[in-house]
Amino acid sequence: MNYLVVLIPTALAMGAVGLLAFFWSLRSGQYDDLDGAAERVLLNDEGEMPPTGTGRQERAEQPAGGGVAGDKTVVS
Repeated sequence: MNYLVVLIPTALAMGAVGLLAFFWSLRSGQYDDLDGAAERVLLNDEGEMPPTGTGRQERAEQPAGGGVAGDKTVVS
């Protein structure tokens, strides 16, 4: 029973902190535009292009002749 003396005020304090954090987020405008943020995730930025995987580094790693490293074919 002595543990309830600690657990009940701790639970009430944690609930109060959570409630205060929620009211702070309401005042700071966190919930003003929920749909806009969801739609912006789907749009690409105009100036940025996703990597294509054919960069200079990958080309530099390929051996001369276009073969795969360790390939035993002879290119004439």
